[in-house]
Amino acid sequence: MKLFVRVVEARNLPARETNVFSDPYVKLQLGRQKFKTKVKHKCLNPSWCEEFIFKVDSVEQELIISVLDEDKYHHDFASKIKVPVYQVLEATDKSLGTNWYILQPKSKKSKNKDCGEIRLTICFLPSSTLTEMANTADRCLIVPGMHAPMQVDSLSGLSSPIESSSPRLEEIVLPRDEKSHLPTLANRIVQLFSKNVTNVDASPATSVEANNVSDLPKTVGMVVEEQSSEEKNPSAPDFHELLKKMEMRNQGVEVSTALSGGVVIDQLYGLAPEKVNSLLFSSDSDFLNSLAEIQGSTNLHIGQWRFENEGNILKRVVSYTKAPSKLIKALKTTEEQAYLKADGKAFTVLSSVETPDAPYGNTFKVEVLYCITLGPELPCGDKSSRLEVSWRVNFMHSSIMKGMIESGTKQGIKESFDQYKNLLSQKVEPLDLKNINSEKDQVLESLQMENQSVWKLAIQYFANYTVLSTILIGLYVLVHMCLSMPSTPQGLEFGGLDLPDSIGEFIVSGLLFLQGKRLLEMWCRFMQARSQKGSDHGIKAQGDGWLLTIALIEGRSLAAVNGRQFSDPYVVFTCNGKTRTCSVKFQKSDPVWNEIFEFDAMEEPPSVLSVEVFDFDGPFDEATSLGSAEISFLRSNLSELSNIWIPLQGNLAQACQSKLRLRIFLNNNMGPSMHKDFISKMEKEIGKKIKMRSPQTNSAFQKLFGLPSEELLINDFVCHLKRKMPLRGRMYLSARVIGFHADLFGNKIKFFILWEDIEDISVTPPTLSSIGSPIIVMTLRAGRGHENLHGAKCLDSNCRLEYHFHSFVAFNIAHRTIMALWRARSMAPAQKAKIEEAESIQSIEDEPIAKNTVHSASGGERDTGNLKKGGHSVHRTLHSEKGDSSVGSEDVKMSVIYSSVLSLPASFFMELFNGGKIDRQSMERVGFLSYSHSPWESVKPQVQQRQLYYKFDKPVPPYRGELSSIQQKTHLMPGNRWLIDEVITLHDVPYWDYFSLHIRYQVEDSTSKPTGCNVQVSIGFAWLRYMKHSKRITENIRSNFERRLKAILGFLEEEYDSGSY
Repeated sequence: MKLFVRVVEARNLPARETNVFSDPYVKLQLGRQKFKTKVKHKCLNPSWCEEFIFKVDSVEQELIISVLDEDKYHHDFASKIKVPVYQVLEATDKSLGTNWYILQPKSKKSKNKDCGEIRLTICFLPSSTLTEMANTADRCLIVPGMHAPMQVDSLSGLSSPIESSSPRLEEIVLPRDEKSHLPTLANRIVQLFSKNVTNVDASPATSVEANNVSDLPKTVGMVVEEQSSEEKNPSAPDFHELLKKMEMRNQGVEVSTALSGGVVIDQLYGLAPEKVNSLLFSSDSDFLNSLAEIQGSTNLHIGQWRFENEGNILKRVVSYTKAPSKLIKALKTTEEQAYLKADGKAFTVLSSVETPDAPYGNTFKVEVLYCITLGPELPCGDKSSRLEVSWRVNFMHSSIMKGMIESGTKQGIKESFDQYKNLLSQKVEPLDLKNINSEKDQVLESLQMENQSVWKLAIQYFANYTVLSTILIGLYVLVHMCLSMPSTPQGLEFGGLDLPDSIGEFIVSGLLFLQGKRLLEMWCRFMQARSQKGSDHGIKAQGDGWLLTIALIEGRSLAAVNGRQFSDPYVVFTCNGKTRTCSVKFQKSDPVWNEIFEFDAMEEPPSVLSVEVFDFDGPFDEATSLGSAEISFLRSNLSELSNIWIPLQGNLAQACQSKLRLRIFLNNNMGPSMHKDFISKMEKEIGKKIKMRSPQTNSAFQKLFGLPSEELLINDFVCHLKRKMPLRGRMYLSARVIGFHADLFGNKIKFFILWEDIEDISVTPPTLSSIGSPIIVMTLRAGRGHENLHGAKCLDSNCRLEYHFHSFVAFNIAHRTIMALWRARSMAPAQKAKIEEAESIQSIEDEPIAKNTVHSASGGERDTGNLKKGGHSVHRTLHSEKGDSSVGSEDVKMSVIYSSVLSLPASFFMELFNGGKIDRQSMERVGFLSYSHSPWESVKPQVQQRQLYYKFDKPVPPYRGELSSIQQKTHLMPGNRWLIDEVITLHDVPYWDYFSLHIRYQVEDSTSKPTGCNVQVSIGFAWLRYMKHSKRITENIRSNFERRLKAILGFLEEEYDSGSY
């Protein structure tokens, strides 16, 4: 006897203690037979719709159905029910039907008594059902709830669970007359499991089928009727109509990422995506038949496309027998194809391939993902498409042969899709990007710039009321001058000066002057515009890298200003700090340019192209903006930019609905080596090796944020985004953007920010809310990032968005990487050129050794230098006693940067280090803010130590700096002699963790000057790691420190001379 169990669904299941959801699955056991369903993740009301068949050996057995919660480390036992087999046997029609069963807790001591309910269908399968199913056409077995036939050769796996994708069955009613064909059942079972299956007599089967088709259960009857109608009714739903229905539901659905096994096809084709999709997957296409002939596959059966899962997924089943190879026999293969996306522009089909007869075939299935997307527009204006095929092996059960299975599958996939690609190339012409680029050049060359003569433009420009009235008035005045006689000088007039004699003459003179001035301005505007005509048109780009080409075609409905009917528009393009300007079109609201502009090669791909239209007002007035627009290369498809109308923004442009037609092309003529060069450059700045990401990882990153294919991932870090509550996610860094993605209980949060939009990056100390981790604060420029408002922490006083990130696993690496990428994108081109020029200069020689040396009490030598201060020149030796009290300067090479005699005693100089008023005012005098210090503490006899903290008065462009230091003060005997050693650490400046700064002050009363003191200041650098720019950083800090030191000493002498202390 066979017991049929269908697990339909469950409801009101208890949640996991540590979560608001659970991951339930059902385990079924009858004697030694055990099966289980799939796991439904994060669900309390799961639906399985899976069917199982048990062999019953005794009516005293119990069917145990347990609902468990899957956990990463163990499986929590949740609840169960027990159904004795005899209850099913004693029920009407030997069926309990489809009912809800109350789940019982695992023990009576359980706190949660409410374990939910489960819906099951339990019944006995009559023997006649198996007999009739075994004798249907094509020797196929129809299992209840299955749409597709299962071959008789796989009957040995009948006791394994059978997963159904059919609609849920409400009830299974078994036939009452089950004993009418018992002799036939015995014969059929013997024939069915005999080795000589081909000798089965077909005539009894036909009679049995004819006599007992009405006795089949309703489920089986439904399947048989559905299959027969499918075969007899050729008018199946039209493929294109089904796709249209799916397009209405798939708007905004993201395209799936490439599968982990690898990409086997990535090719452009000269056919629109919808046509390529029809060729590959339409029911009317002969592509699969042709492919089967090439690959030697037989018994090909292509099912009809049908909607499943409440109409959200479009599926079909393709079955065939794969040709044998040298190692593997012919395999019966079932391929289930399902549309994940179909919106008219992009199509994604997931194919799940099962080969149960293959070695370990029940433990895995192969998944193939077909992605058809819109490619670049062809020069002739036609659409192209991109086909990307990827695969992976999905293991349903663990297997020690996993490596061998993946290796064999990889080889088979490669061979199959090589044939697939060759066949497709015969039906559709593949495209080459190089040919597309050459055709692009032909299209740009075909643009004809409108050429007009200067006289024609002058007539068009000056043919207006102002010019004509001025000419007529001028002629009238000339005729009047010829007819009138010269008048004698009157009043204040004298020879050569004729003043107006009345109010009327005065008004007429003023009007003539204003009219002449206006005519002169128009003439100057015209000549200036003619000199600007096509200033950047046709200039070829130079260099290797990212080449940006813009074809300005025409404009529509451009606004007019100052009450004029038409404007004199021209367009300015800005990208990566470089500009290109087109010619001026006179008196045009719908100008036609047909001009081409090329930007010189850029090392990094551009992020944004700024477009602004101006009205030319001549050399005397500032141009008036008629509208502007920004084109993001990250949010736009390059194929769409090849021919696009761009609406202009602004009050005037929006009122007139102004727009421009552009053709934009962005190409990289250096290939992948350019990305490797950029990675190498970042490695030098970060000080750590950066691992190149795989194509699959880059593809997943691009599709996660909707980025173009040229945007490659550089690094990623796990961190928290601080909002009202910390949100754990992952930060992604690339050359142009910084992105963040998190998935909290199925609610996905993602956004990305352009590096150019970030105005400032700072680090705040750890707080309790940041879990003891430093916080990286990113402040955007005003008006930027409002589309990512959901990820911002707050708005500052200048209405700029702030994003807070903390809890990095490797904070120093993450911070250095972020700063290096931001500096590379946000730094102005002039600053970049200056750095490159500095890098090309050879290393500067070390300072010449001074003639005098400073001898310490321990016998060491130290370089000295001479600086004149206040008219005094010092050439003497300062004696010091350096003991173990030094804070670390003994291992650092110190060089003297200041040595002089000050007109104040040593005791007054030491006020700089006593923590009093002079100490604080001197620090504020040189621009240090938030100055604080700890009191002096004695660490050894005659040695005291304190800590200091202060900030720069303004950001060090484009960084904000802080300093902390440790000072040690030693009183040297005999006399009033002091030694102050200081170790300074800089924070939040480039390469701040690469070095530390050491300062030494030596002070003693002067013997040559009664009220003076000798002061010598030395500086040294302790480099913690090697870096290329150490010389340049050393010189920069030296010069800044010398400038601040002179300011402090000058302030000290002023205070002593004033006598206020």
